[in-house]
Amino acid sequence: MHLPNWLPYCGQAPLPAEWLARWNFDPVLIAALLLTGFAAYFWRTDLRPRAAAAAMGIAVFLYISPFCALGSALFTVRIVHDVILVAALAPLLAAALKLEQRHIPGSLWVWTAIHALTFWLWHAPPLYELAMGSDAVFWAMQVSLTGTAAIWWAKIIRAPAPSAATMLLATMVAMGALGALLTFAHRPLYAVHWLTTQGWGLSALEDQQIAGIVMWAPASLVYLLAALTILYRSFGREAAA
Repeated sequence: MHLPNWLPYCGQAPLPAEWLARWNFDPVLIAALLLTGFAAYFWRTDLRPRAAAAAMGIAVFLYISPFCALGSALFTVRIVHDVILVAALAPLLAAALKLEQRHIPGSLWVWTAIHALTFWLWHAPPLYELAMGSDAVFWAMQVSLTGTAAIWWAKIIRAPAPSAATMLLATMVAMGALGALLTFAHRPLYAVHWLTTQGWGLSALEDQQIAGIVMWAPASLVYLLAALTILYRSFGREAAA
């Protein structure tokens, strides 16, 4: 069977002996990050500097470090990448930009559905493979995942504790369901990784199953811990009052 010659944004899938040398020095990306850093410095009074700096550090790790190229080889790494986008980079951006103080149309329910649907859609095999073969689609994926998640986190921050906890748990269920689907699938779903995992001692199905477990357990745990933290702080405030 002939497979398309995919060329992911982060480059061809590396082998174990070479991936640590696979830094991404895309001049357009580096220029964009530098311009973002300069803009953040000049408008620092409108930002939360620590959150902005942390977000910049995560972006460098995801897109410049060898971790970027490793995602071309292993679907598990791609899943870790996307979980970091929505569970770490997105809330940091929401905090840095003070999104919770801005009026954003749509209820928390609506943005919970948008956030979950966006994540599911980009991990449908046809869209995922498009993103792995086109730089434009790849960046559309990155921006939409991060942007919808950042707005959702801003809505979570503003919401009453019971509503915030409920939507966090709903998102945990959505993530867990996708993880279970990947884990218990009887065949590898992502053709782009059918041949890239062999050098790492994994079959494409094994790689997919590990990715599913990562999403099913550790990724879902992020939302559970956030929900418990919000409820704990809410009960503490009520007790103090």
